[in-house]
Amino acid sequence: MRHVAIVGSGPAGYYTAEACQKQFGDEVRIDIIDRLPVPYGLIRTGVAPDHQSIKGVSRRYEATALSDNVRFVGNVTVGKEVSIAELLELYDAVVLATGAPADRALGIPGDDLPGVVGSAAFVGWYNGHPDFADLAPVLDGPGAVIVGAGNVALDVARVLAKTGAEFSGSDIVGHALDSLERARHERITILARRGPHQIAMTPKELGELGHLERAAPRVDAADLPPEAEDAALEPGLRKSVGHLRSFAAAQVEKPITIEFDFYAMPIAIEGHGKVERVIVERTAIDAEGRANGTGETYAIPAALVVSCIGYRTPPIEGVPYDAKLGRFANDEGRIAPGLYAVGWARRGPTGTIGTNRPDGFMIAEQIADDTAEDYGKNGRAGLDLLLRDRNVDVVTFRDWQKIEAAEISAARDGSPREKFTSIDAMLAARAE
Repeated sequence: MRHVAIVGSGPAGYYTAEACQKQFGDEVRIDIIDRLPVPYGLIRTGVAPDHQSIKGVSRRYEATALSDNVRFVGNVTVGKEVSIAELLELYDAVVLATGAPADRALGIPGDDLPGVVGSAAFVGWYNGHPDFADLAPVLDGPGAVIVGAGNVALDVARVLAKTGAEFSGSDIVGHALDSLERARHERITILARRGPHQIAMTPKELGELGHLERAAPRVDAADLPPEAEDAALEPGLRKSVGHLRSFAAAQVEKPITIEFDFYAMPIAIEGHGKVERVIVERTAIDAEGRANGTGETYAIPAALVVSCIGYRTPPIEGVPYDAKLGRFANDEGRIAPGLYAVGWARRGPTGTIGTNRPDGFMIAEQIADDTAEDYGKNGRAGLDLLLRDRNVDVVTFRDWQKIEAAEISAARDGSPREKFTSIDAMLAARAE
């Protein structure tokens, strides 16, 4: 019997568990360990609350979790309650599927001023992540600036701009919804270092901005390349650029403007004890596709800056780490004998949720190759004994189902659930 520990219960973790099941059949026992008492990682706390169809993939993970040979071990922090070295002693394979939940810093003067937040923190706040429940972002003032040219930037802009009624059917947490309904930003500016042809925004997410009740997107037609050049783009990007062209042509007037500011690079954030303005430098793209400053600068008044420039995997003691790339150091998923990385922890924050599935199958094959003649460690029996000796309060998947039932019963009208935003509340719900 092979014993596999997967650290992280998001998409990469559950896809890896599914792959190991298919690789080894009944001859494997899989423990999925997570520091939170609730599973599903970014599906729960990263995907926008008004994108419920995407969150529906958790039903697939639930089917895996309820299998006889898969177990959820929640409320256990690897590196604190149990070390990587101890897991390697207990399991034939340890797979790190921790994602990349930490924000990359902007790295410019003033990025530590009150009012500057990373997208992981901001998204975690409106999605009910316990780490960010008390964030209290600044939602009044002269405007908000979002730095980044990907879908997360669009999510943040859309959430800031929506009315309370537009969140019907979503699972945005109540404290965030109340705060957003009182928001007073009249201008939301999305800063992109490069141009429309270099965005990482998908057509669906861009198109949604054109259907908001109180907000309208605006694009300066002068920022758009000649339309004939769109033909060389891949189809998805070509469609996205088409949305930008329609925004430039429409010039709809609504109470809130979502301004796309292309060829714009933040170089400083200024204010007296809080964010008051963002200093931006115009850029030009060189032959290699890099954005370089031109020396022309201007200021954008703002009370809130949300940085959507990427994520990093937090280091774990005892695991080789690539600080430059912000992920675990690995060779196609292999970190060290018996130790693997999958998903964003392996390749960095790239790809969609579905991209993690082939990652999981690759790692399962590697585990099969690496343990062909050497497996059969103590596995979960050893982990249970260790955690019991350390008085760790482990949350099982059945416990999670009780937590979920309590969230569903507490939902406001039109919402699928009202998430608990503290670990204590989660643990209390499990006990009821």
